Amino acid sequence: MVLLSAQGMPVAKIAEVTFTSADRVRDVIHNFDADAFDSLYPRYKGGRPKTFTLPERREIKKVAKSGPVEHGPPFSACEARPGAPGARVAPPPDRDQSQRQARFH
Repeated sequence: MVLLSAQGMPVAKIAEVTFTSADRVRDVIHNFDADAFDSLYPRYKGGRPKTFTLPERREIKKVAKSGPVEHGPPFSACEARPGAPGARVAPPPDRDQSQRQARFH
């Protein structure tokens, strides 16, 4: 595009020959005027930026692989699921007391 423009070809004809839009041809020519040959090299972006740095990922992995007791409160005070070894079972409610409360309320 730059060579065709330097040879005096109009923008519309360059767009037709290169199978692109006239706006794209103008952008390439303006970029070349501003940055010379550096504007012709691709500027790879690499897609989506990384969300976490390497040290952050290592810390996340360490936390994920460790147990709750290693982190102290509030994680060490997790309630055990019912039926798990060491889980405390609440005693059943006193039936007479619950019936008395129901009558007075």
